[in-house]
Amino acid sequence: ARQVIATFDTYADAESAVDYLSDQHFTVDKLAIVGRDIELVEQIVGRLNYGWAALRGAAAGALTGALFGWIFGLLAWVQPLLTGLALAFYGLVFGAVVGALLGLLMYALQGGRRDFTSIQSLQPRHYEVLADVEVADEAVRLLTGRTDRKE
Repeated sequence: ARQVIATFDTYADAESAVDYLSDQHFTVDKLAIVGRDIELVEQIVGRLNYGWAALRGAAAGALTGALFGWIFGLLAWVQPLLTGLALAFYGLVFGAVVGALLGLLMYALQGGRRDFTSIQSLQPRHYEVLADVEVADEAVRLLTGRTDRKE
């Protein structure tokens, strides 16, 4: 069983509290930092158009094609290195073309519903430092005496 010994607004502050306890020779393996009240944040990073859709598709396809070509080339009995490199190159080109076409097709099928690119992440609103019940009082005592406190 664990109990909350401190709550912080940022991960850096929670990390600093655990670091302080570590400096005080506290048994930190009995601690945990837990993010609470998770929210989904979608950061918009740019516009999406046919050019970007084709470029993203080509990049993904080229990487996949090169990887498959290289793997199949290494399975060749005669000159596996040269065959692997040649097939990787052909796979890269073929994958880029197919990926670009698929990227364009997928973008066209969206019908303008999502003309932007974004990155999604889960972010907690606050962080709690938890300690095992048997050492929680000692941890609270040490944190209370902390001089560089950031709560």
